[in-house]
Amino acid sequence: MKDTKEQFEHVIAVCRDLFAKKLHDYGAAWRIMRPASVTDQLFIKANRIRSLETKGVSLVGEGIRPEFMAIVNYGIIGLIQLALGYAEKEDLTEAQALEQYDRYAKQTLELMLKKNHDYDEAWRSMRVTSYTDLILMKLYRTKQIEDLSGNTLVSEGVDANYMDMINYAVFALIKLEFGE
Repeated sequence: MKDTKEQFEHVIAVCRDLFAKKLHDYGAAWRIMRPASVTDQLFIKANRIRSLETKGVSLVGEGIRPEFMAIVNYGIIGLIQLALGYAEKEDLTEAQALEQYDRYAKQTLELMLKKNHDYDEAWRSMRVTSYTDLILMKLYRTKQIEDLSGNTLVSEGVDANYMDMINYAVFALIKLEFGE
């Protein structure tokens, strides 16, 4: 399991580096996004991955790796937005945004380690396309929870679904970078 933790941390560091660069270029403009908008952005990314997996070709020239990275970063943005609420304008400095990013990346890693212990690394036997499908399923569940204003009977909340999506995207990125 040590390899999984190291690989997870490596992938998150790569995603964080991209997040930091975009934060420099755009600031924390994403702070205006309501959680449902973040969910829709995640849906766009996951749907594009599935489309590329199905068609086997990208006319834009970008593959699935950047889209999985976007799912990691938008998933963390979603967790931040759930915790802080959305803002009417950009209200976080780069340092504050990165501090929030690190907090939720750490929580997501901790969740993955617990689940990975219980599931005995089963994710390593899965196909990348299955992660895509699971992310899309989690997105449809999240949309339903949002439509119910969070009033579920037995289901986990939006935050748990965001964390699961981040973890599936990290697993895909690990497999894409390190192989089986």
